[in-house]
Amino acid sequence: MMNGYYYPYYTRAPQDENLIESISRAINGEYSAIACYEKLAQMAPDAETQKRITEIREDEIKHYNTFSQIYQSLTGKPATPEISEECKDNYQEGLVASLKDEQETVEFYLDIADSTQNPYIRRVFKRAAADEQNHAVWFLYFYTESKG
Repeated sequence: MMNGYYYPYYTRAPQDENLIESISRAINGEYSAIACYEKLAQMAPDAETQKRITEIREDEIKHYNTFSQIYQSLTGKPATPEISEECKDNYQEGLVASLKDEQETVEFYLDIADSTQNPYIRRVFKRAAADEQNHAVWFLYFYTESKG
């Protein structure tokens, strides 16, 4: 029980500053991906690809919401997301940028998972890393298909 609220999964601790900063960066990345994948889905060459990119975007929304809840539980304040990366206007360039970003995010999320003793946060970020890896494979597939 802290400040009259019960936190079942996480506790506020002074040593969490790096974790909080990393989670904030993850929130901004997800926020940027949500915006970008909406744009990318609109540029998709067919309904099937558009549907899959929309499903990837829905995963990113889930990550964003979960990370935001963790952030608020750790800090007592809501996250204030910002676009951290601009989305490309060209479909193929957007796929390449998304592929690279998803791959880099896998490493980042695994680093976050490894940096905490909190089992809930560790599980959330390991699961998100697996999702990001899956997204990267899909973006690679879409890019390969777009090249003919």
